[in-house]
Amino acid sequence: MSQQTARGLAEIILEEGLISKDKLEEAIAESQSAGKSLGRLLLEKGYLTESSLLALMARRLGYDFVDLTEIQVDPTAASTITENLAKRYRALPIAFDEQGRLVVAMSDPNNVYALDDIRSITGKEVKTVVAAPSDILAAISRIQRLDRSVESLTDTSESMADEALDLGDARNVADEAPIVKLVNLIITQAVNDRASDIHIEPQERDMRVRYRIDGVLHEVLRPSKTIQSGVISRLKIMADMDIAERRLPQDGRISVQLQGGKAIDLRIASLPTVYGEKLVLRILDKSSVLLKLEDLGFSEHNFTQFQSAYQKPYGMILVTGPTGSGKSTTLYATLNILNQIDRNVITVEDPVEYRLPGINQVQTNNKAGLTFASALRSILRSDPDIVLIGEIRDRETAQIAIEASLTGHLVLSTLHTNDAPSAVSRLIEMGIEPFLVASAIDCVLAQRLARRLCERCKESYQPTREALIENRFPLIDDEDVPTLFRAVGCTKCGKTGYRGRMAVHEVMLVGEEIERLAVERKSTDEIMRMALDQGMVSLRADGMLKVRQGLTSLEEIQRVIV
Repeated sequence: MSQQTARGLAEIILEEGLISKDKLEEAIAESQSAGKSLGRLLLEKGYLTESSLLALMARRLGYDFVDLTEIQVDPTAASTITENLAKRYRALPIAFDEQGRLVVAMSDPNNVYALDDIRSITGKEVKTVVAAPSDILAAISRIQRLDRSVESLTDTSESMADEALDLGDARNVADEAPIVKLVNLIITQAVNDRASDIHIEPQERDMRVRYRIDGVLHEVLRPSKTIQSGVISRLKIMADMDIAERRLPQDGRISVQLQGGKAIDLRIASLPTVYGEKLVLRILDKSSVLLKLEDLGFSEHNFTQFQSAYQKPYGMILVTGPTGSGKSTTLYATLNILNQIDRNVITVEDPVEYRLPGINQVQTNNKAGLTFASALRSILRSDPDIVLIGEIRDRETAQIAIEASLTGHLVLSTLHTNDAPSAVSRLIEMGIEPFLVASAIDCVLAQRLARRLCERCKESYQPTREALIENRFPLIDDEDVPTLFRAVGCTKCGKTGYRGRMAVHEVMLVGEEIERLAVERKSTDEIMRMALDQGMVSLRADGMLKVRQGLTSLEEIQRVIV
Protein backbone atom coordinates (compact mmCIF):
# COMPACT_ATOMS: atom_id res chain seq x y z
CA MET A 1 0.00 0.00 0.00
CA SER A 2 1.46 3.39 -0.99
CA GLN A 3 1.91 6.15 1.58
CA GLN A 4 -0.81 8.16 -0.20
CA THR A 5 -3.27 5.26 0.03
CA ALA A 6 -2.33 4.70 3.69
CA ARG A 7 -2.99 8.40 4.44
CA GLY A 8 -6.38 8.16 2.72
CA LEU A 9 -7.27 5.05 4.71
CA ALA A 10 -6.17 6.70 7.95
CA GLU A 11 -8.36 9.74 7.23
CA ILE A 12 -11.44 7.54 6.71
CA ILE A 13 -10.70 5.55 9.89
CA LEU A 14 -10.52 8.78 11.88
CA GLU A 15 -13.74 10.06 10.29
CA GLU A 16 -15.55 6.85 11.22
CA GLY A 17 -14.11 6.92 14.75
CA LEU A 18 -13.06 3.26 14.54
CA ILE A 19 -9.71 3.73 16.28
CA SER A 20 -8.38 6.46 18.54
CA LYS A 21 -5.94 8.92 16.98
CA ASP A 22 -3.09 7.80 19.26
CA LYS A 23 -3.49 4.11 18.34
CA LEU A 24 -3.75 4.94 14.66
CA GLU A 25 -0.54 7.03 14.71
CA GLU A 26 1.28 4.18 16.48
CA ALA A 27 0.00 1.71 13.85
CA ILE A 28 1.12 3.96 10.96
CA ALA A 29 4.61 4.30 12.47
CA GLU A 30 4.85 0.54 13.09
CA SER A 31 3.67 -0.31 9.56
CA GLN A 32 6.32 1.95 8.05
CA SER A 33 9.12 0.54 10.21
CA ALA A 34 8.06 -3.08 9.62
CA GLY A 35 7.46 -2.57 5.92
CA LYS A 36 3.86 -3.78 6.22
CA SER A 37 0.73 -2.21 4.79
CA LEU A 38 -1.38 -0.27 7.27
CA GLY A 39 -4.41 -2.41 6.52
CA ARG A 40 -2.61 -5.70 7.19
CA LEU A 41 -1.19 -4.39 10.47
CA LEU A 42 -4.64 -3.22 11.64
CA LEU A 43 -5.99 -6.70 10.88
CA GLU A 44 -3.18 -8.40 12.79
CA LYS A 45 -3.73 -6.20 15.83
CA GLY A 46 -7.47 -6.90 15.77
CA TYR A 47 -8.38 -3.23 15.34
CA LEU A 48 -10.38 -4.04 12.18
CA THR A 49 -12.11 -7.09 10.71
CA GLU A 50 -11.62 -8.16 7.09
CA SER A 51 -15.09 -6.87 6.20
CA SER A 52 -14.62 -3.49 7.89
CA LEU A 53 -11.20 -3.04 6.24
CA LEU A 54 -12.61 -3.91 2.80
CA ALA A 55 -15.51 -1.51 3.37
CA LEU A 56 -13.06 1.30 4.16
CA MET A 57 -10.87 0.46 1.17
CA ALA A 58 -13.92 0.35 -1.09
CA ARG A 59 -15.03 3.76 0.13
CA ARG A 60 -11.52 5.09 -0.44
CA LEU A 61 -11.59 3.82 -4.03
CA GLY A 62 -15.13 5.06 -4.67
CA TYR A 63 -16.94 1.69 -4.63
CA ASP A 64 -19.88 0.41 -2.59
CA PHE A 65 -19.24 -2.43 -0.14
CA VAL A 66 -21.77 -5.25 0.26
CA ASP A 67 -22.08 -7.88 2.98
CA LEU A 68 -23.10 -11.01 1.06
CA THR A 69 -24.22 -12.70 4.28
CA GLU A 70 -26.99 -10.12 4.64
CA ILE A 71 -28.33 -9.65 1.10
CA GLN A 72 -30.40 -11.77 -1.24
CA VAL A 73 -28.48 -12.78 -4.36
CA ASP A 74 -30.59 -12.72 -7.54
CA PRO A 75 -30.25 -16.28 -8.95
CA THR A 76 -30.90 -14.98 -12.48
CA ALA A 77 -27.93 -12.62 -12.22
CA ALA A 78 -25.71 -15.26 -10.62
CA SER A 79 -26.39 -17.69 -13.46
CA THR A 80 -24.96 -15.33 -16.12
CA ILE A 81 -21.41 -16.64 -15.56
CA THR A 82 -20.06 -20.12 -14.83
CA GLU A 83 -18.96 -21.36 -11.42
CA ASN A 84 -15.33 -21.75 -12.60
CA LEU A 85 -15.18 -18.18 -13.88
CA ALA A 86 -16.72 -16.84 -10.67
CA LYS A 87 -14.19 -18.71 -8.52
CA ARG A 88 -11.24 -17.76 -10.74
CA TYR A 89 -11.92 -14.04 -10.47
CA ARG A 90 -13.56 -14.04 -6.99
CA ALA A 91 -16.48 -12.33 -8.69
CA LEU A 92 -20.23 -13.01 -8.39
CA PRO A 93 -23.07 -11.24 -10.23
CA ILE A 94 -25.64 -10.50 -7.51
CA ALA A 95 -28.33 -8.30 -9.11
CA PHE A 96 -29.42 -6.06 -11.97
CA ASP A 97 -29.67 -2.33 -11.25
CA GLU A 98 -32.32 0.09 -12.53
CA GLN A 99 -30.29 0.82 -15.68
CA GLY A 100 -30.13 -2.90 -16.49
CA ARG A 101 -26.45 -3.15 -15.58
CA LEU A 102 -25.12 -6.34 -14.01
CA VAL A 103 -24.04 -5.69 -10.41
CA VAL A 104 -20.94 -7.79 -9.73
CA ALA A 105 -19.43 -8.30 -6.26
CA MET A 106 -15.62 -8.58 -6.45
CA SER A 107 -12.81 -8.81 -3.95
CA ASP A 108 -10.54 -6.87 -6.35
CA PRO A 109 -12.58 -4.21 -8.20
CA ASN A 110 -9.49 -3.08 -10.16
CA ASN A 111 -9.12 -6.41 -11.99
CA VAL A 112 -9.79 -5.11 -15.52
CA TYR A 113 -9.24 -8.55 -17.09
CA ALA A 114 -12.05 -10.02 -14.99
CA LEU A 115 -14.38 -7.13 -15.83
CA ASP A 116 -13.64 -7.43 -19.56
CA ASP A 117 -14.33 -11.19 -19.50
CA ILE A 118 -17.62 -10.76 -17.62
CA ARG A 119 -18.77 -8.00 -20.01
CA SER A 120 -17.87 -10.15 -23.01
CA ILE A 121 -19.59 -13.29 -21.73
CA THR A 122 -22.78 -11.65 -20.41
CA GLY A 123 -23.12 -8.89 -23.01
CA LYS A 124 -24.03 -6.54 -20.14
CA GLU A 125 -22.59 -3.34 -18.77
CA VAL A 126 -21.09 -4.03 -15.34
CA LYS A 127 -21.38 -2.10 -12.10
CA THR A 128 -18.73 -3.19 -9.58
CA VAL A 129 -19.18 -3.46 -5.81
CA VAL A 130 -16.73 -4.84 -3.25
CA ALA A 131 -17.25 -7.90 -1.02
CA ALA A 132 -15.05 -10.08 1.18
CA PRO A 133 -13.38 -12.94 -0.78
CA SER A 134 -14.57 -15.53 1.76
CA ASP A 135 -18.16 -14.28 1.47
CA ILE A 136 -17.98 -14.42 -2.34
CA LEU A 137 -16.74 -18.04 -2.33
CA ALA A 138 -19.38 -19.03 0.25
CA ALA A 139 -22.15 -17.43 -1.85
CA ILE A 140 -20.89 -19.17 -5.03
CA SER A 141 -20.82 -22.50 -3.21
CA ARG A 142 -24.32 -21.98 -1.78
CA ILE A 143 -25.85 -21.09 -5.16
CA GLN A 144 -24.10 -23.92 -7.00
CA ARG A 145 -25.19 -26.48 -4.39
CA LEU A 146 -28.80 -25.48 -4.94
CA ASP A 147 -28.43 -25.56 -8.74
CA ARG A 148 -26.69 -28.94 -8.67
CA SER A 149 -29.37 -30.40 -6.41
CA VAL A 150 -32.10 -29.27 -8.80
CA GLU A 151 -30.20 -30.59 -11.86
CA SER A 152 -29.46 -33.90 -10.16
CA LEU A 153 -33.06 -34.34 -9.13
CA THR A 154 -34.35 -33.45 -12.56
CA ASP A 155 -32.00 -35.97 -14.22
CA THR A 156 -32.92 -38.81 -11.83
CA SER A 157 -36.65 -38.04 -12.04
CA GLU A 158 -37.10 -37.53 -15.80
CA SER A 159 -38.72 -40.93 -16.20
CA MET A 160 -41.22 -40.39 -13.40
CA ALA A 161 -44.29 -38.46 -14.47
CA ASP A 162 -45.97 -36.83 -11.48
CA GLU A 163 -49.32 -38.45 -12.20
CA ALA A 164 -47.74 -41.93 -12.48
CA LEU A 165 -46.17 -41.95 -9.01
CA ASP A 166 -47.92 -44.22 -6.52
CA LEU A 167 -47.63 -43.84 -2.75
CA GLY A 168 -44.60 -46.11 -2.44
CA ASP A 169 -42.75 -44.26 -5.20
CA ALA A 170 -43.49 -40.90 -3.57
CA ARG A 171 -42.06 -42.00 -0.24
CA ASN A 172 -38.98 -43.55 -1.89
CA VAL A 173 -38.28 -40.43 -3.96
CA ALA A 174 -38.80 -38.27 -0.88
CA ASP A 175 -36.16 -40.26 1.00
CA GLU A 176 -33.52 -39.98 -1.74
CA ALA A 177 -30.44 -37.95 -0.80
CA PRO A 178 -30.82 -35.34 -3.59
CA ILE A 179 -34.42 -34.57 -2.53
CA VAL A 180 -33.36 -34.29 1.10
CA LYS A 181 -30.49 -31.94 0.18
CA LEU A 182 -32.73 -29.76 -1.99
CA VAL A 183 -35.36 -29.38 0.73
CA ASN A 184 -32.68 -28.57 3.31
CA LEU A 185 -31.13 -25.99 0.98
CA ILE A 186 -34.49 -24.31 0.31
CA ILE A 187 -35.09 -23.96 4.06
CA THR A 188 -31.52 -22.82 4.81
CA GLN A 189 -31.56 -20.25 2.01
CA ALA A 190 -34.90 -18.90 3.24
CA VAL A 191 -33.52 -18.38 6.76
CA ASN A 192 -30.37 -16.71 5.39
CA ASP A 193 -32.51 -14.38 3.25
CA ARG A 194 -34.64 -13.36 6.29
CA ALA A 195 -37.79 -14.86 4.75
CA SER A 196 -40.91 -15.21 6.90
CA ASP A 197 -42.62 -17.76 4.62
CA ILE A 198 -41.71 -20.30 1.94
CA HIS A 199 -44.30 -20.94 -0.80
CA ILE A 200 -43.96 -24.17 -2.81
CA GLU A 201 -46.47 -23.93 -5.64
CA PRO A 202 -47.13 -26.58 -8.31
CA GLN A 203 -47.70 -25.07 -11.76
CA GLU A 204 -48.86 -26.66 -15.00
CA ARG A 205 -45.36 -27.37 -16.38
CA ASP A 206 -43.03 -26.80 -13.43
CA MET A 207 -42.93 -25.90 -9.74
CA ARG A 208 -42.40 -22.43 -8.29
CA VAL A 209 -40.58 -21.66 -5.03
CA ARG A 210 -41.07 -18.21 -3.55
CA TYR A 211 -39.88 -16.51 -0.34
CA ARG A 212 -41.79 -13.76 1.46
CA ILE A 213 -39.18 -11.20 2.52
CA ASP A 214 -40.29 -8.06 4.38
CA GLY A 215 -43.87 -8.86 3.44
CA VAL A 216 -43.29 -9.16 -0.33
CA LEU A 217 -42.98 -12.40 -2.31
CA HIS A 218 -39.84 -13.07 -4.42
CA GLU A 219 -39.40 -16.01 -6.79
CA VAL A 220 -36.14 -17.84 -6.10
CA LEU A 221 -36.44 -21.16 -7.91
CA ARG A 222 -38.47 -22.84 -10.66
CA PRO A 223 -37.42 -26.52 -10.81
CA SER A 224 -38.82 -29.21 -13.10
CA LYS A 225 -42.25 -30.69 -12.37
CA THR A 226 -40.68 -34.17 -12.23
CA ILE A 227 -39.40 -33.50 -8.71
CA GLN A 228 -42.64 -31.94 -7.44
CA SER A 229 -44.04 -35.07 -5.80
CA GLY A 230 -40.75 -35.89 -4.08
CA VAL A 231 -40.29 -32.39 -2.60
CA ILE A 232 -43.87 -32.19 -1.33
CA SER A 233 -43.76 -35.72 0.10
CA ARG A 234 -40.44 -35.03 1.82
CA LEU A 235 -41.84 -31.94 3.55
CA LYS A 236 -45.03 -33.77 4.56
CA ILE A 237 -42.97 -36.62 6.02
CA MET A 238 -40.85 -34.11 7.99
CA ALA A 239 -44.04 -32.50 9.34
CA ASP A 240 -45.56 -35.90 10.26
CA MET A 241 -48.45 -35.34 7.83
CA ASP A 242 -50.33 -38.04 5.92
CA ILE A 243 -48.67 -38.25 2.50
CA ALA A 244 -51.46 -40.53 1.22
CA GLU A 245 -54.01 -37.73 1.70
CA ARG A 246 -53.76 -35.31 -1.22
CA ARG A 247 -57.38 -34.14 -1.41
CA LEU A 248 -57.77 -32.37 1.95
CA PRO A 249 -55.80 -29.52 3.58
CA GLN A 250 -53.42 -30.54 6.38
CA ASP A 251 -51.30 -28.80 9.00
CA GLY A 252 -48.02 -29.81 10.57
CA ARG A 253 -44.89 -28.60 12.28
CA ILE A 254 -41.19 -29.10 11.52
CA SER A 255 -38.20 -28.53 13.80
CA VAL A 256 -34.84 -28.40 12.04
CA GLN A 257 -31.28 -27.59 13.05
CA LEU A 258 -29.24 -25.54 10.62
CA GLN A 259 -25.46 -25.50 10.23
CA GLY A 260 -23.96 -23.68 13.18
CA GLY A 261 -26.46 -25.20 15.59
CA LYS A 262 -29.28 -22.71 14.99
CA ALA A 263 -32.63 -24.40 15.63
CA ILE A 264 -35.75 -23.13 13.89
CA ASP A 265 -39.38 -24.21 13.81
CA LEU A 266 -41.58 -24.18 10.74
CA ARG A 267 -45.37 -24.33 10.62
CA ILE A 268 -46.52 -26.03 7.41
CA ALA A 269 -49.93 -25.98 5.73
CA SER A 270 -50.96 -27.90 2.61
CA LEU A 271 -53.69 -26.83 0.20
CA PRO A 272 -54.87 -29.03 -2.71
CA THR A 273 -54.82 -27.17 -6.05
CA VAL A 274 -55.54 -28.28 -9.62
CA TYR A 275 -51.82 -28.89 -10.27
CA GLY A 276 -50.99 -30.55 -6.95
CA GLU A 277 -50.58 -29.62 -3.31
CA LYS A 278 -49.37 -26.10 -2.52
CA LEU A 279 -47.30 -25.92 0.67
CA VAL A 280 -46.69 -22.82 2.76
CA LEU A 281 -44.00 -22.97 5.44
CA ARG A 282 -44.11 -20.23 8.08
CA ILE A 283 -40.64 -19.73 9.56
CA LEU A 284 -41.01 -19.14 13.28
CA ASP A 285 -38.17 -16.88 14.39
CA LYS A 286 -37.84 -17.32 18.14
CA SER A 287 -35.88 -14.07 18.42
CA SER A 288 -39.07 -12.13 17.63
CA VAL A 289 -40.62 -13.51 20.85
CA LEU A 290 -37.86 -11.82 22.83
CA LEU A 291 -38.58 -8.41 21.33
CA LYS A 292 -39.53 -5.58 23.65
CA LEU A 293 -42.65 -3.53 23.00
CA GLU A 294 -40.41 -0.48 22.55
CA ASP A 295 -38.74 -2.22 19.58
CA LEU A 296 -41.99 -2.74 17.65
CA GLY A 297 -42.28 0.79 16.29
CA PHE A 298 -44.68 2.34 18.83
CA SER A 299 -44.84 6.13 18.82
CA GLU A 300 -44.50 7.67 22.29
CA HIS A 301 -48.22 8.58 22.41
CA ASN A 302 -49.42 5.10 21.33
CA PHE A 303 -47.02 3.32 23.68
CA THR A 304 -48.25 5.35 26.66
CA GLN A 305 -51.87 4.59 25.75
CA PHE A 306 -51.25 0.85 25.33
CA GLN A 307 -49.13 0.66 28.50
CA SER A 308 -51.97 2.15 30.56
CA ALA A 309 -54.21 -0.72 29.39
CA TYR A 310 -51.99 -3.76 30.03
CA GLN A 311 -50.96 -2.50 33.47
CA LYS A 312 -54.56 -2.88 34.71
CA PRO A 313 -55.32 -6.01 36.77
CA TYR A 314 -58.39 -6.97 34.68
CA GLY A 315 -60.20 -6.14 31.46
CA MET A 316 -59.82 -7.12 27.81
CA ILE A 317 -57.16 -6.04 25.34
CA LEU A 318 -57.73 -6.87 21.67
CA VAL A 319 -55.10 -6.72 18.92
CA THR A 320 -56.64 -6.54 15.45
CA GLY A 321 -55.36 -6.67 11.89
CA PRO A 322 -55.12 -9.01 8.90
CA THR A 323 -53.10 -12.24 8.79
CA GLY A 324 -49.37 -11.53 8.93
CA SER A 325 -49.69 -8.09 10.54
CA GLY A 326 -47.60 -9.00 13.62
CA LYS A 327 -50.46 -9.47 16.11
CA SER A 328 -48.86 -12.52 17.77
CA THR A 329 -45.50 -10.75 18.10
CA THR A 330 -47.17 -7.81 19.87
CA LEU A 331 -49.06 -10.11 22.25
CA TYR A 332 -45.95 -12.16 23.06
CA ALA A 333 -43.95 -8.97 23.70
CA THR A 334 -46.74 -7.85 26.08
CA LEU A 335 -46.71 -11.25 27.82
CA ASN A 336 -42.95 -10.97 28.34
CA ILE A 337 -43.63 -7.87 30.43
CA LEU A 338 -46.58 -9.38 32.31
CA ASN A 339 -44.90 -12.76 32.98
CA GLN A 340 -43.91 -12.32 36.64
CA ILE A 341 -43.32 -14.98 39.30
CA ASP A 342 -46.43 -13.88 41.25
CA ARG A 343 -48.80 -14.23 38.25
CA ASN A 344 -50.38 -17.30 36.71
CA VAL A 345 -50.34 -16.81 32.93
CA ILE A 346 -52.19 -19.32 30.72
CA THR A 347 -52.61 -19.21 26.94
CA VAL A 348 -54.79 -21.19 24.54
CA GLU A 349 -53.51 -21.10 20.97
CA ASP A 350 -54.00 -22.77 17.59
CA PRO A 351 -51.22 -23.54 17.00
CA VAL A 352 -48.71 -22.79 19.78
CA GLU A 353 -46.12 -21.07 17.59
CA TYR A 354 -43.51 -20.23 20.24
CA ARG A 355 -42.75 -21.90 23.56
CA LEU A 356 -42.43 -19.30 26.30
CA PRO A 357 -40.70 -20.19 29.60
CA GLY A 358 -42.83 -19.69 32.71
CA ILE A 359 -46.13 -19.59 30.80
CA ASN A 360 -48.68 -22.41 30.64
CA GLN A 361 -49.55 -22.83 26.96
CA VAL A 362 -52.46 -24.96 25.74
CA GLN A 363 -52.69 -26.28 22.16
CA THR A 364 -56.24 -26.66 20.85
CA ASN A 365 -57.25 -30.01 19.38
CA ASN A 366 -60.60 -29.85 17.60
CA LYS A 367 -60.62 -33.60 16.80
CA ALA A 368 -60.37 -34.38 20.52
CA GLY A 369 -62.95 -31.72 21.39
CA LEU A 370 -60.43 -29.25 22.86
CA THR A 371 -61.66 -26.04 21.23
CA PHE A 372 -60.95 -22.45 22.25
CA ALA A 373 -64.22 -22.37 24.18
CA SER A 374 -63.78 -25.70 26.01
CA ALA A 375 -60.13 -24.93 26.82
CA LEU A 376 -61.11 -21.50 28.11
CA ARG A 377 -63.66 -22.99 30.51
CA SER A 378 -60.98 -25.28 31.97
CA ILE A 379 -58.46 -22.44 32.13
CA LEU A 380 -60.81 -20.35 34.25
CA ARG A 381 -60.93 -23.20 36.79
CA SER A 382 -57.11 -23.14 36.98
CA ASP A 383 -56.87 -19.85 38.90
CA PRO A 384 -55.32 -17.68 36.13
CA ASP A 385 -54.38 -14.02 36.52
CA ILE A 386 -53.75 -13.42 32.82
CA VAL A 387 -55.31 -15.31 29.91
CA LEU A 388 -54.22 -15.11 26.28
CA ILE A 389 -56.62 -16.45 23.64
CA GLY A 390 -54.98 -16.96 20.25
CA GLU A 391 -58.03 -15.72 18.33
CA ILE A 392 -61.70 -15.01 19.01
CA ARG A 393 -63.44 -16.87 16.18
CA ASP A 394 -66.97 -17.52 17.42
CA ARG A 395 -69.68 -16.35 19.79
CA GLU A 396 -68.99 -18.99 22.45
CA THR A 397 -65.30 -18.09 22.76
CA ALA A 398 -66.10 -14.36 22.76
CA GLN A 399 -68.75 -14.82 25.50
CA ILE A 400 -66.44 -16.74 27.85
CA ALA A 401 -63.53 -14.32 27.20
CA ILE A 402 -65.69 -11.30 28.00
CA GLU A 403 -67.08 -12.90 31.16
CA ALA A 404 -63.50 -13.73 32.23
CA SER A 405 -62.44 -10.10 31.78
CA LEU A 406 -65.42 -8.97 33.89
CA THR A 407 -64.55 -11.32 36.75
CA GLY A 408 -61.05 -10.14 37.59
CA HIS A 409 -58.88 -11.53 34.78
CA LEU A 410 -56.73 -9.69 32.26
CA VAL A 411 -57.65 -11.18 28.88
CA LEU A 412 -55.56 -10.65 25.73
CA SER A 413 -56.70 -11.82 22.31
CA THR A 414 -56.78 -11.10 18.58
CA LEU A 415 -59.62 -10.32 16.21
CA HIS A 416 -59.72 -9.88 12.43
CA THR A 417 -60.94 -6.33 11.78
CA ASN A 418 -59.64 -3.48 9.60
CA ASP A 419 -59.33 -0.90 12.39
CA ALA A 420 -59.73 -0.54 16.15
CA PRO A 421 -63.34 0.84 16.32
CA SER A 422 -64.57 -2.06 14.16
CA ALA A 423 -63.72 -4.51 16.96
CA VAL A 424 -66.65 -3.25 19.06
CA SER A 425 -69.13 -3.73 16.21
CA ARG A 426 -67.62 -7.12 15.32
CA LEU A 427 -68.23 -8.55 18.82
CA ILE A 428 -71.80 -7.24 18.84
CA GLU A 429 -72.37 -8.84 15.42
CA MET A 430 -71.15 -12.15 16.90
CA GLY A 431 -74.11 -12.00 19.28
CA ILE A 432 -72.51 -10.54 22.41
CA GLU A 433 -74.75 -8.13 24.35
CA PRO A 434 -73.61 -4.52 23.69
CA PHE A 435 -73.48 -3.66 27.41
CA LEU A 436 -71.09 -6.59 28.03
CA VAL A 437 -68.83 -5.54 25.14
CA ALA A 438 -68.76 -1.95 26.43
CA SER A 439 -67.94 -3.01 29.99
CA ALA A 440 -65.30 -5.62 29.12
CA ILE A 441 -63.04 -3.98 26.50
CA ASP A 442 -60.38 -1.64 27.85
CA CYS A 443 -58.23 -1.22 24.77
CA VAL A 444 -58.16 -2.15 21.09
CA LEU A 445 -54.85 -2.05 19.22
CA ALA A 446 -55.03 -2.21 15.41
CA GLN A 447 -51.78 -2.64 13.49
CA ARG A 448 -50.16 -3.21 10.11
CA LEU A 449 -46.59 -4.00 9.10
CA ALA A 450 -44.79 -1.56 6.79
CA ARG A 451 -41.35 -1.99 5.26
CA ARG A 452 -38.51 0.15 6.60
CA LEU A 453 -36.49 2.20 4.13
CA CYS A 454 -32.97 0.87 3.65
CA GLU A 455 -30.72 3.17 5.68
CA ARG A 456 -27.92 2.78 3.19
CA CYS A 457 -29.64 3.89 0.00
CA LYS A 458 -32.75 5.89 0.95
CA GLU A 459 -32.92 9.24 -0.81
CA SER A 460 -34.33 12.53 0.43
CA TYR A 461 -36.57 14.60 -1.82
CA GLN A 462 -38.90 17.57 -1.69
CA PRO A 463 -42.46 16.61 -2.72
CA THR A 464 -44.90 19.15 -4.11
CA ARG A 465 -47.72 20.40 -1.90
CA GLU A 466 -50.23 19.10 -4.47
CA ALA A 467 -48.74 15.58 -4.32
CA LEU A 468 -48.97 15.57 -0.51
CA ILE A 469 -52.59 16.75 -0.57
CA GLU A 470 -53.43 14.09 -3.16
CA ASN A 471 -51.93 11.41 -0.87
CA ARG A 472 -53.78 12.84 2.17
CA PHE A 473 -50.54 13.73 3.93
CA PRO A 474 -51.41 15.86 7.01
CA LEU A 475 -50.11 19.41 6.53
CA ILE A 476 -50.54 22.28 8.97
CA ASP A 477 -51.86 25.39 7.20
CA ASP A 478 -48.68 27.48 7.14
CA GLU A 479 -46.25 24.59 7.30
CA ASP A 480 -43.48 24.36 4.72
CA VAL A 481 -43.45 21.22 2.60
CA PRO A 482 -41.37 18.69 4.63
CA THR A 483 -38.40 16.77 3.27
CA LEU A 484 -39.34 13.10 2.85
CA PHE A 485 -37.42 9.98 1.88
CA ARG A 486 -38.05 7.42 -0.86
CA ALA A 487 -36.79 3.96 -1.79
CA VAL A 488 -33.86 3.73 -4.22
CA GLY A 489 -32.46 0.20 -4.04
CA CYS A 490 -28.95 -1.10 -3.50
CA THR A 491 -27.22 -4.44 -3.18
CA LYS A 492 -27.70 -4.55 0.59
CA CYS A 493 -31.51 -4.45 0.32
CA GLY A 494 -31.73 -6.64 -2.78
CA LYS A 495 -32.55 -3.62 -4.99
CA THR A 496 -35.92 -3.15 -3.23
CA GLY A 497 -35.09 0.03 -1.31
CA TYR A 498 -36.42 -1.54 1.90
CA ARG A 499 -34.86 -3.66 4.62
CA GLY A 500 -36.80 -4.92 7.63
CA ARG A 501 -40.28 -4.01 8.83
CA MET A 502 -41.97 -2.03 11.59
CA ALA A 503 -45.52 -1.83 12.91
CA VAL A 504 -47.96 1.01 12.35
CA HIS A 505 -50.48 1.30 15.21
CA GLU A 506 -53.89 2.64 16.18
CA VAL A 507 -54.67 2.51 19.92
CA MET A 508 -58.27 3.05 21.05
CA LEU A 509 -58.96 3.25 24.80
CA VAL A 510 -62.59 2.52 25.62
CA GLY A 511 -63.92 5.25 27.92
CA GLU A 512 -67.43 6.20 29.04
CA GLU A 513 -68.39 7.93 25.77
CA ILE A 514 -67.37 4.97 23.60
CA GLU A 515 -69.10 2.60 26.04
CA ARG A 516 -72.32 4.61 25.63
CA LEU A 517 -72.05 4.47 21.82
CA ALA A 518 -71.54 0.69 21.98
CA VAL A 519 -74.61 0.19 24.22
CA GLU A 520 -76.65 2.29 21.77
CA ARG A 521 -75.37 0.12 18.88
CA LYS A 522 -73.96 3.13 17.07
CA SER A 523 -72.06 2.65 13.80
CA THR A 524 -68.31 2.08 13.51
CA ASP A 525 -67.95 5.55 11.92
CA GLU A 526 -69.47 7.23 14.98
CA ILE A 527 -67.21 5.27 17.32
CA MET A 528 -64.23 6.24 15.12
CA ARG A 529 -65.13 9.95 15.30
CA MET A 530 -65.47 9.80 19.09
CA ALA A 531 -62.12 7.95 19.46
CA LEU A 532 -60.36 10.55 17.28
CA ASP A 533 -61.91 13.37 19.31
CA GLN A 534 -60.51 11.72 22.44
CA GLY A 535 -56.96 11.68 21.05
CA MET A 536 -56.68 8.38 19.18
CA VAL A 537 -54.10 8.50 16.37
CA SER A 538 -55.45 6.65 13.32
CA LEU A 539 -53.43 4.00 11.47
CA ARG A 540 -52.92 6.37 8.56
CA ALA A 541 -51.83 9.26 10.80
CA ASP A 542 -49.31 7.02 12.60
CA GLY A 543 -48.01 5.84 9.22
CA MET A 544 -47.61 9.41 8.00
CA LEU A 545 -45.72 10.25 11.21
CA LYS A 546 -43.24 7.50 10.36
CA VAL A 547 -42.99 8.93 6.81
CA ARG A 548 -42.10 12.32 8.34
CA GLN A 549 -39.44 10.65 10.49
CA GLY A 550 -37.84 9.11 7.39
CA LEU A 551 -38.50 5.53 8.56
CA THR A 552 -40.62 4.56 5.56
CA SER A 553 -41.96 6.01 2.32
CA LEU A 554 -45.25 7.57 1.34
CA GLU A 555 -45.73 4.82 -1.26
CA GLU A 556 -45.30 2.07 1.35
CA ILE A 557 -47.95 3.55 3.66
CA GLN A 558 -50.28 3.87 0.67
CA ARG A 559 -49.66 0.17 -0.04
CA VAL A 560 -50.53 -1.14 3.44
CA ILE A 561 -53.18 1.34 4.66
CA VAL A 562 -56.33 2.49 2.86
